[in-house]
Amino acid sequence: MSETLRLALTLAYDGTDFHGWARQPGHPSVQQCLEEALFTITRETIRVVVAGRTDAGVHARGQVVHLDLRAAAQAKLTVKDGASRLEETVPRRLNAVLRRTAAGAIRIRSARIVPPGFDARFSALWRSYTYTVCDRSEDWDPLRRRDVLFLETPLNVDAMKAEALSLLGLHDFLSYCKPRPEATTIRDLQAADARRGADGLIRIHLRADAFCHHMVRTIVGSLIEVGSGRRQPGWARERLEARTRDASTRMVAGHALVLEEVGYPDDHESALRAASTRARRTDDEAD
Repeated sequence: MSETLRLALTLAYDGTDFHGWARQPGHPSVQQCLEEALFTITRETIRVVVAGRTDAGVHARGQVVHLDLRAAAQAKLTVKDGASRLEETVPRRLNAVLRRTAAGAIRIRSARIVPPGFDARFSALWRSYTYTVCDRSEDWDPLRRRDVLFLETPLNVDAMKAEALSLLGLHDFLSYCKPRPEATTIRDLQAADARRGADGLIRIHLRADAFCHHMVRTIVGSLIEVGSGRRQPGWARERLEARTRDASTRMVAGHALVLEEVGYPDDHESALRAASTRARRTDDEAD
């Protein structure tokens, strides 16, 4: 059994009852629940590194973390067959604990042994989010109150899509971010869309190399401003070019936001990607 192995986990969670991903004194977090589940099984303190720290109430279907397991921890997470079985046993063992400690709100979807140079945060090529809105009272479903934003005002989805597309590319998204000291607000928005589904709900999809703090929710807020008619077409792009966060900034609630997926290069390129990202960015905050 190898002395130390790096493992990547893909997980989903309902963020309703958590104060975000990151540990916070006195408040439940997804990170805390996951690390406590690891301790319950291994009796070792194992820290996880996440692809993107989600805010309070934000959900995930495809969040990714990495962690390092010493030989003793590997042995406790497997049955008899050694490290080769980690990819099968880790999800099963962790999910058994999380069903009790997190009431099923966190689910490990898969585990994969990765090279030592893989970094869940810095090796990522992109993150993808979806925000869901209901703007028609006949479609309001109280069972969706935890993952849908309900609005009284009808929205022009075509106008919202046009605004989203106007933001594509590599830009300084300062107008759409909550800046952090020493962190860049330059991001590459790679894909954007807004469309109404057969269920009547509007889904806004955004994909970027990374999102700075509150970027997704502030972009969605601006799209809604135009879609509702409160702002003229082109306003989202004007906000981008203004490069200022002021009283006109609108940020929507976090509960309707889902981190859908994180994309990575092939394993043999993951260390190079991580080094490149560290060289140009000091803080990859997700929304």
